[in-house]
Amino acid sequence: QVQLVESGGGLVQAGGSLRLSCAASGRTFSSYAVGWFRQAPGKEREFVAGISRTAGYTYYADSVKGRFTISRDSAKNTVYLQMNSLKPEDTAVYYCAGGVAVRAYGSSTEYNYWGQGTQVTVSS
Repeated sequence: QVQLVESGGGLVQAGGSLRLSCAASGRTFSSYAVGWFRQAPGKEREFVAGISRTAGYTYYADSVKGRFTISRDSAKNTVYLQMNSLKPEDTAVYYCAGGVAVRAYGSSTEYNYWGQGTQVTVSS
């Protein structure tokens, strides 16, 4: 069992930056691949970025490539999502998720554990 807690969300102007954190407790987080997803009001949850257990591989949605960076610090049991050049369309609740055997990082069904989400609002 692992518990995930997101933090770092907030209100930022377009063009600004935020860094989200996903802190894990329970089982060793390094055993899990991690994904970030987001859900805007009235829309389905969508994949944002993913990182493999050893951080050797990272994956991004086309909409955030070049602007967002996912990373992990195993010593701190934490995964980060650095978000730069934010746009109003990035406004959503952001969730991190952990999976033991993730193959399709973009599929939410691949993940076993989810955090409660953190709100990101980008004003124009």
